[in-house]
Amino acid sequence: MTTHHRKANRLQHYDYSQAGYYFVTICTQHRVNYFGEMEGNQIQLSHIGKIATDCWRNIPEHFHNTALDEFVVMPNHIHGIVVIKGNDLVGNNDRCSLRKNRNMAALPKIISQYKSSTTRIIRKQFANHPFGWQRSFYDHVIRGEQSLDDVREYIQNNPLNWELDENNPVNGIKPETGDQALPLTDNRLELSRRS
Repeated sequence: MTTHHRKANRLQHYDYSQAGYYFVTICTQHRVNYFGEMEGNQIQLSHIGKIATDCWRNIPEHFHNTALDEFVVMPNHIHGIVVIKGNDLVGNNDRCSLRKNRNMAALPKIISQYKSSTTRIIRKQFANHPFGWQRSFYDHVIRGEQSLDDVREYIQNNPLNWELDENNPVNGIKPETGDQALPLTDNRLELSRRS
């Protein structure tokens, strides 16, 4: 029997509650297009896509030391920049739904609460809906103005590049299996991921 060891997504010994800009990608389970469909170069959000968008926009209301920069909701994933302004402790239990006065704004807590709140709202509105998130998320610590500009450009251009996007089920991950079909082709981001 082969045991699959999942690669660690976070940087070892990095404090994800420290002030900074963080590029995040969150995918739906098996890259299913729950959030809408592309029409030309624009996303036509489904009701579930609108819920995901509203929950994303509300993150700063629940984590007072955060702000949002550029973001885009695509058919099966979200790219966004989360800004953590500081690491003051606020709030109570870290297992509550998104509410004001949360614990310190550690990036994994923010994303975990975003995903759980989005899922809860979707399932409340659509009983027995199969919606789900891919486990974990991708992040990149943005370290400088040029990197920030590059990530903003990547996010803004993501709808224009959907036909070639590795997250497009036609090109990348096969929705029925979750198996990788093609490698990442954006060399600029591939280089920044190594840092």
